[in-house]
Amino acid sequence: IPGKSTVGIEVPNRKREVISLREVIESPEFQDSSSRLTFSLGKDINGRIRVATLDSMPHLLIAGSTGSGKSVLMNCLIMSILYKSTPDEVRFILVDPKRLELGLYEDIPHLLTPVITDLKKASYALRNATLEMERRLKLLATEGVRNIEQYNRKVRSKGYTSLSLFDNDEPQEPPRPLPYIVILIDELADLMLLEGNNVEESITRLAQMARAVGIHLVLATQRPSVDVITGLIKANFPARISFRVATRVDSRTILDSMGAEALLGRGDMLYLPPGSGRMIRVHGPYVSESEINEVVALWKEQSRAEYENTYLAPPPKQDEGGEEEGEEEYQGADDPMYEDAVRLVLELGKASTSTLQRRLRLGYGRAARILDVMEREGIIGPPDGSHPREVLKRPDWLAEVDNSLR
Repeated sequence: IPGKSTVGIEVPNRKREVISLREVIESPEFQDSSSRLTFSLGKDINGRIRVATLDSMPHLLIAGSTGSGKSVLMNCLIMSILYKSTPDEVRFILVDPKRLELGLYEDIPHLLTPVITDLKKASYALRNATLEMERRLKLLATEGVRNIEQYNRKVRSKGYTSLSLFDNDEPQEPPRPLPYIVILIDELADLMLLEGNNVEESITRLAQMARAVGIHLVLATQRPSVDVITGLIKANFPARISFRVATRVDSRTILDSMGAEALLGRGDMLYLPPGSGRMIRVHGPYVSESEINEVVALWKEQSRAEYENTYLAPPPKQDEGGEEEGEEEYQGADDPMYEDAVRLVLELGKASTSTLQRRLRLGYGRAARILDVMEREGIIGPPDGSHPREVLKRPDWLAEVDNSLR
């Protein structure tokens, strides 16, 4: 027992206490936390409220057998963030292969995509999340900052207003605060079984590099075997939670020590904080389906969901040389999309690779080659750092060219 020269023996109560999510949310520990990614863990064996923050973890691995409380914790995590953050501060990508657990959150304004139940689309979403990570890393490097908090602070200090997150303009024109992105996968085993190599690569890259740009992963599985929680994944997830599991081997797989096989179930968990080898036993809170429905209905009244369906599209494939397949044969003005790109640039009055990528669904290399040809032909000016290129021709220039050729 801490602070005493005695040894304590844990004895379970005759009657189990039910900890409500409301009790944790109303606690000073939750209310005083400044992080937008604060979520409730429950109470420890001394009866103290325990909360955690995703941005300090920065990724979380959850394991537990059926009925142990794993899905309830996922719901408490989502609900905690819904209480703490607005849609322009935090966005979710929810992957629910079982089609039963996360469908309650369909159409809330915090969602970046519809709740994903198709495993192929889940693989695409992870691959596209790595592309978003790379885009954000370039943005941070351009501004000379090291993490998303510094970037957002710098953008706000410049006097830019935080426009609608669902605006289709360029994210850097003008710069605006970036939301955190939380990717929750409710059953990792199904995803690894069908899309193992692609999923492991995407998860590993995100786990290694996405912390600074505000992208966080929460992975849950009821089968914590080494073929699901591989060494690469495990090495990049220092924060872990285990509910009751079937065997000692499963406990060692998730926590690197035994003990989870002896838990009581129904919210009884062992929490391994990041950077600590000492586990904390916590009793998780309970949130009912009716409470979830009330909060979801309230958020739906405030705003409607606007999805970024590009996350569900197949990402551009690359060959060994790094060129995107199907694009290397086009050379600038010979590209069948060149004229459409010129029309788009003249219409918008600005030119950047990200504009062409998003509007015309092109890869980066192809969009960059088209801009190089436009520059040689005098349609746009040279690159100007992080700003879009200047358009040198009038909006009706292309129509005049068409008329002169007739």
